[in-house]
Formats: sequence, C-alpha cells, structure tokens
Amino acid sequence: MTTAAPSLARDFEAALAWWRAAGVDCDFADDATAWLADAALDTPAIPGKSTAGRPGNAPAAAMGGENPAPRKFAEIALPAAVTPRRDLLGDSPPTDLAAFRQWWLEAPALDSGRLYPRIAPAGPEGATLMVLVPQPEEHDREKLLEGPQGRLLANMLSAMGLDAGAVYIASALPCHTPLADLALLAAGGMDAVLAHHIGLVAPQRLLVLGTALEAMLSENAGQPLREINHAGGKVPVMVSETLESLMEMPRLKARFWRRWMEWSASQ
Repeated sequence: MTTAAPSLARDFEAALAWWRAAGVDCDFADDATAWLADAALDTPAIPGKSTAGRPGNAPAAAMGGENPAPRKFAEIALPAAVTPRRDLLGDSPPTDLAAFRQWWLEAPALDSGRLYPRIAPAGPEGATLMVLVPQPEEHDREKLLEGPQGRLLANMLSAMGLDAGAVYIASALPCHTPLADLALLAAGGMDAVLAHHIGLVAPQRLLVLGTALEAMLSENAGQPLREINHAGGKVPVMVSETLESLMEMPRLKARFWRRWMEWSASQ
C-alpha cells in the first residue's frame, strides 16, 4: 500500500505551523507591520478576502484566491510627560537680595537630589548689567563661575569697559545640573523664581548667555526676546550663546561682539 504524496496546500499549512511555533504570527508587505501582536487588536476579516498568514488558514495564493491585504493594528498613543507646576517661592518669598541668596542656598523646594553644591549669585542691586548663565560650572564651590567660563566672562567685562563690581552675575539653576531641561524646569515653576530674582536685582540691562534660557524668561516661544517686565519696570535683554559655546567656537565670539556693540549703543 502506497502513501499519497502531500498536496501543495498541506505543504503550505505545515510551513505556517512552523512559523507560528517560532512566534511569528503576521505576514509583511512593503509597509511595516507588527511581527508579534495581540490578537485582540487585529482588524476583522473582510468577507470574500483571504486570511492567509493567520493561524489555521492556508495562503490564498496557494489556493488560487486573492492576495491578502496587509493587516492593520491599533496605534497606542503614549501620554506626554507632564511636569506638575509648583509654587517654589511659597507664601513668603524673599523680599531683598540678601534674603534671596540665603533662600537660594537653603530652600528645600529647590533641592532635587543634587550631586553638586548650590552657588549663590553675586553683585549689587540696580546693577549696570545683570549677566545670566544657565547654571554654575561643574567645579564651582565657593562662588559662581570659578573656572574657565568665569575667566572668559571677566575678560569680556573688561573689554566692555564695565566695572566688575557693578555687574550682577547669576545662574538660572542653583547648582550644576548636567543635561538640564530648562523648558521643563521652567514649566515646573523655576521661571517664577527667575522672574522674582530679576525683579529684586532691578538691573539696567540683562545679558543672557544661553539661548535655552529664553524658555525661562518668555512665554512666546520662537519670538526674539528683547525686553522683560518685572515689578520695577522693563529691562532690555540681549540673548547670546553660552560661555561654553563661545570658548569652543571662536566665530561665535566675533558674532557676539558685533551684536554687543550694536545692542549697547542702542541702550
């Protein structure tokens, strides 16, 4: 007695069973499709259409039917990260610069498991110029900008003809924070802290060294920041690249000086 040769349909069914055992449950076409998917997300079968590639069905091509349409799966939208906004200043915000410096160094609301010490800003109230940087340098311990960025800034102020004692130097963050997301921190309440800080200083002009800081100073994203309001009035603002970028790319220094000369002449 001889055994009948297996049919082409049985060969295809055996091949599909092998792939199902290997964990592959979808076909593919020119468009990307999921290899492993929850069966509950499959689109219902269309009457008259082949269900090739699904468990327990032979391919339509082998049976002379139509080619199957690529199956679609439900898209899952992940929720965007939301940072809860906090009132970091509290019910009794600092009322002068001395109180602010103390609060800046000690306020629990600003503590985020830091690895670096908090560094206080320095300078007089009503300063001729307030210089704002994103954060202290990595090796700052006693004062703000003790390293190469501070030396560059000191040379810049000297070239500007400004008395260093009349310049207020501050950072938007109290301690060195690698990979800080300034926009996210602003949304969490740090923008209000910075606005209060500037209001206490009441500088004649504000030089912002770091374009990412615009997220902390303005709600109009994408609009050039030329001035900001505070309790004492308006302050002209110039925004430029960070001190770190100026050190790494000399061409930025030339652009900075052109902009500084134009801006300072207009004030």
